[in-house]
Amino acid sequence: MEERIREVQKGLLRWYDFREGSRVLYVGSDKDALAEWLFEAGLEVSCMTMADTLSEARVKSNGGPWDYLVSVAGLEKIRRPGTVLLTWKKLLKSDGRMLLGMNNRLGLRYFCGDRDIYTGRSMDGIEGYRRAYGSREDGFYGQTYDKNTLEKMLKNAGITDFRFFSVLSDLNNPAWICAEDYLPNEDLANRIFPTYNHPDTVFLEEEPLYDSLIQNGMFHQTANAYFIECSLNGVLSDVCHVTASLERGREDALLTIIRKSGIVEKRAVYPEGLKRLEELEAHGRDLEAHGLRVLEGRLEDGVYRMPYMDAEVGQLYLKRLLLCDKEKFLEAMDHFRDLILQSSDIEEPDRGDGEGAVLKRGYLDLVPLNSFFADGEFVFYDQEFCKAHYPANVLLLRMIGSFYLGNVQACKILPAEELYDRYGLTKYLDRWRRMEAEFLGNLLKRKQWQVYHEKCRRNPEIVNANRQRMNYSETEYQRLFCDIFKGIGARKLVLFGSGTFARRFLTLYGKAYPVWAVVDNQEERWGQKVEGIEIQSPDLLTKGDSDDYKVLVCIKNYLSVLRQLDRMGIRNYSVFDPSKAYPHGTREVISAPGPDRVPKKYHVGYVAGVFDMFHAGHLNMFRKAKEQCDFLIVGVVSDEGAYEKKRKYPLIPARDRVEVVRACRYVDRAEELPFGCDGIRDAYKLFQFDCQFTGTDYAENPSWLADREYLEKQGAELVFFPYTERVSSTKLREKLKEEGGMR
Repeated sequence: MEERIREVQKGLLRWYDFREGSRVLYVGSDKDALAEWLFEAGLEVSCMTMADTLSEARVKSNGGPWDYLVSVAGLEKIRRPGTVLLTWKKLLKSDGRMLLGMNNRLGLRYFCGDRDIYTGRSMDGIEGYRRAYGSREDGFYGQTYDKNTLEKMLKNAGITDFRFFSVLSDLNNPAWICAEDYLPNEDLANRIFPTYNHPDTVFLEEEPLYDSLIQNGMFHQTANAYFIECSLNGVLSDVCHVTASLERGREDALLTIIRKSGIVEKRAVYPEGLKRLEELEAHGRDLEAHGLRVLEGRLEDGVYRMPYMDAEVGQLYLKRLLLCDKEKFLEAMDHFRDLILQSSDIEEPDRGDGEGAVLKRGYLDLVPLNSFFADGEFVFYDQEFCKAHYPANVLLLRMIGSFYLGNVQACKILPAEELYDRYGLTKYLDRWRRMEAEFLGNLLKRKQWQVYHEKCRRNPEIVNANRQRMNYSETEYQRLFCDIFKGIGARKLVLFGSGTFARRFLTLYGKAYPVWAVVDNQEERWGQKVEGIEIQSPDLLTKGDSDDYKVLVCIKNYLSVLRQLDRMGIRNYSVFDPSKAYPHGTREVISAPGPDRVPKKYHVGYVAGVFDMFHAGHLNMFRKAKEQCDFLIVGVVSDEGAYEKKRKYPLIPARDRVEVVRACRYVDRAEELPFGCDGIRDAYKLFQFDCQFTGTDYAENPSWLADREYLEKQGAELVFFPYTERVSSTKLREKLKEEGGMR
């Protein structure tokens, strides 16, 4: 993973046109990712520390002057950066250039709640560090600067020719680089995935703000970071914009570069990516042959070039259309649907059974986001990905999903579900979603990046919780969102809401806290049942003493319901959040070891598995786990859960597998895991264990490593035991097959 991260960091320089054979002074270690890239680019590189660049003797011994000086965040870590710029300027040739990477103290990330990169506290940079470094005891770690201050700093050093490039998400994740004299004309909310120094403090999503910042002339001022090109002879880069897709891996990593000349270039980052450019050219020809308009491009000398199109992106056109005329929007979406069906020969026609048509070639990026709208027609570009014999319904799902992603306003005007019905996607919607998720997961390498992303990208549930804390006093917040089981006692537990949240509550906590009734404001649901409990009118709560009830609100948008409960005189209520792990009664019934026993390392331990064809490997796992915990819980995956994971049902049904596990003397409690709740995170919510034990065959699995991070945040651990090599359920199955004992 460290190597992958380093490759992404190199994106800050990969696009820049260094003169061939140039001499570069890199301020930093030769082990840095950017220094490594400069060497890889075939440049003559000298690496020096900040202190060495200020020493005349050290500079002379390294043989200056240089064509380029490169420093990233170095000036932020010293007290007087202006004096250093004066010195650095003298180290360059008369036509030299200085390339600086700098964080922005007014970066949007900090207004969204991120902590300062140097002080580790929120708002310090925004306030100009007036609360930081205030006493002699405070050590100076560094500080960030705003664009105006940096400009003055450069001018005071006699550097008058410079150009700022805004960097999003940040210097370590430079996915999007835009010159200060250029503004994007696309929907950035679907293009940028923000990263943070400390995502757990973020309380505001930044992507929906980009459009407003552009319209109000504040976009570049609030960029998270800058790449600054300084020239001593007035010659500056002709690049306006760069998009880097370096997380995708060697075959799919591309750089898209827009130049002032009106040419757009796509470059393969690695040699393996040249095939992708060849396919891009071939796909364009194929789509044109099927009557679609495609932005003309040509692959020459390993670079795919196409003209810059000054037109509205199809995504923005459709958004604007929906806001002003719903019927015209639907007509435009119908036309887009027709273009998708027209894009390839149809191998299997739509028979009206929900399966839809099957295309000979399915272009997976045939979405509004990858199109312009010009002269009354959609013009497509960047059609890199194609799959043979592909369901058109997946492409239609992507058409709708990409349009609605992050577009809350559109959801209010026209819910996406109406379009799913309109285009016949509803019957097998889960299948189309799985296929889309598989494509995106493979392309974006989500499993490989999962641990890293959980560390640096925000969690929507945490963002929501942070917002909740801001809207309530500490006491109110604890009552409403944290201590949701407090005050139940002998009261009747009522769930307000009968959808997904209610079902999740019943699955996770229904055994520990039996539900007396479920109520819902939607009259059409009254009389139906959720998990065997009849859904009733909220008027039920007006019968009897209001103090008889404890109400858990199981609705995502809960504010109107809280006001409704207040009007009804109900005071004992809380809000259920299915993403949270609530302390509950499970641990209370697990007694601590007696006075004559020495407590083990862990009190409550947990093991999960299918446990089909119980064997010595399972027994060894339970024995080793019990040696380390006072009380061992074993979760047995349901038959449906096993099929979901392995695409085959266990030989032994779940109820029997539970009984076999329960009979083991090392197991204190065995339960069948509810379908859909057999992951580590849901298991923690169910059992509140101190440690989960599993085999070392998962030790390097990115998903399990991400789950370990989750458990550690909850105060629990994940421990790997050596895998029993000589026996497994799979090996037993294979042996039985060989001997003709099973099919």
